[in-house]
Amino acid sequence: MRNNTTRLDHVVLWVADPVAAAVFYQTAVGLEPIKVAEFVEGKASFPSVRVNEETIFDLAPRTFAERMRMLPGSADSAGHPVNHICLSLPADAFDALRVRLEEHGVPVSGIDHGLSGARGNATRSFYFRDPDGNIFEARHYDD
Repeated sequence: MRNNTTRLDHVVLWVADPVAAAVFYQTAVGLEPIKVAEFVEGKASFPSVRVNEETIFDLAPRTFAERMRMLPGSADSAGHPVNHICLSLPADAFDALRVRLEEHGVPVSGIDHGLSGARGNATRSFYFRDPDGNIFEARHYDD
């Protein structure tokens, strides 16, 4: 891993139940949970899930909002998720994610083709919502 380029480090998602959210992201989305036991034991403020070797989603409880004092109004963002977060996956992982979500009863959108993103036009993409209302797009590009 190189430290001399700009990249996405983490996204903080507001969730009602961080442990339940970690279970959802592990079982339905296929992401590795981090610090769940430490959170349960009171040794960590929140758990996370690993997207890849460089990026994680922090699963912050909405009750944590009152501690968000880095900028005026930061606490007011609790419960107001971003429009959506896009996960770019290899084609086989894209297919596996869609199957896992459907097996877990998570509604998914139809498949879109050619939507523009950071790497050009995606081959396929679809959307789904986590239990806390955060919206995700999953896509893959032909390389």
